[in-house]
Parts: sequence; C-alpha cells; structure tokens
Amino acid sequence: MLRHGQSQWNLENRFTGWWDVPLSEQGRDEARSAGSLLADEGIEVDEVFTSVLTRAISTAEIAAERMGQSWVRVRRHWRLNERHYGSLTGMDKVEAKAAFGEERFKAWRRSYDVPPPPMEAGHRFDVRSDRRYRHVAGGAMPATECLADVVARLLPYFYDVIAPGLLEGSTTLIVAHGNSLRALVKHLESISDADIAALDIPTGVPRLYELDKSLAVVSRRDLGDPEAIAAAAEAVRRQGERS
Repeated sequence: MLRHGQSQWNLENRFTGWWDVPLSEQGRDEARSAGSLLADEGIEVDEVFTSVLTRAISTAEIAAERMGQSWVRVRRHWRLNERHYGSLTGMDKVEAKAAFGEERFKAWRRSYDVPPPPMEAGHRFDVRSDRRYRHVAGGAMPATECLADVVARLLPYFYDVIAPGLLEGSTTLIVAHGNSLRALVKHLESISDADIAALDIPTGVPRLYELDKSLAVVSRRDLGDPEAIAAAAEAVRRQGERS
C-alpha cells in the first residue's frame, strides 16, 4: 500500500478530505521515489486500486511508470477516498487548532469515533454535486466522517473487490490516503480503537504486506530509509503546530 505523494494542500497544511487537489512538485518526486523502491524490490503488480481523487490517481500513474508497469489495470473507487473532514475542509490546521482548542482539534483529527462538524450544503468545498459521485446513493455521501466511518465504508470494498485477487495469489498495489490506509491497517493488524490514534502514515512511503490464505498478516515492512520514514511520520503527527 502507498499513501499518495504530498499534495498541494498537504504543503499548505490544510484539511483536504474529499476536495480534489493535485500533487505538489515534492509529491511527484515522492511518487517517483516510491515507484523506484518498488521496482528495486522486484515487485510485479497484478492490479492497482486507487480512490477517485487526483492525488492518488497521479501517484499510482507515476509510480507504475517508474516500475515499468503502466499497463497494469487500475480500478478506482470512492470507498478508498480520504476521510471527509466536514466543515474543517480547506482550513489551515494551525488556525483550526487555535480556533477550536487543542482537545477538540486532536479529537477531530486523530480519535477513532469523533467526527468534525458536518459540512453544510452549499459549502464552497462541497462535492455532493460532483459528477464522479453521481452513482453514489445519497445516504452514502458523507457530510463528515470519523475513522470508524471510513472503516465501515472501506471494508465492504476491500472484501468484495480487492480481497478475491489477494486470495488467488495476486500482488495488489493500493494507492490511497492517510486515513483510508489507517482504516485498512487498523483492520489488517487488529489495532485497537485507542492505539490507532498513534499511527501516522507518511506520504510516498510504500508499505509491503505479505498475507496468508486467510488474509492474516505474515509480515510487514516499510520500504526506504528508516530514519527518513520516522521523520516523515513525526512531521505528520505534528501538523497543527507552528514551525
């Protein structure tokens, strides 16, 4: 699995969620680096899955090109989208923390079951009329989400669409987002609701899982320099702090 490279709003330290923003130049470099790391591992991918958001799609395309595997089938679905940040969407994280206080900021950003305030219809970052979601039932379109909500909408897609290939022995690349991948990691590794708050997934770092025939984790490792990965995860954790 791979979190997309740095997006323009990651660079600007803004809550992004379902709003569609492009990769930054650093994000494109991270996607190329991820592709090189996967190629160096000799990874041969059978299927690629992404969300319907440009930052994930572009990362998958760039990484696959660097791997020499641009021809591999890509399947996109909204259930792999980032968590919907409700009315926080578009806000600077430092300003949000100052406005709402550290306790609420931390709960909205990292707790398992506390969603931010919902986005009202007509909000400038409302995507409910975006045509990429025209086939999504109205009741399934979120106005806000906590991580528990992401788990609930992601796992049916994982088991119905992604898991069958894994059970047949396919090598699958999932290119998604910080919270959709946190949701999947929580499930695969049986991380508790409390402990998942401490998991931060940096952009552009491939995480390689080997699963057994019951989809239980046999092994897991992140590809790349361990010190650089730890520093990148710490930077994610500290979002909301003034530099």
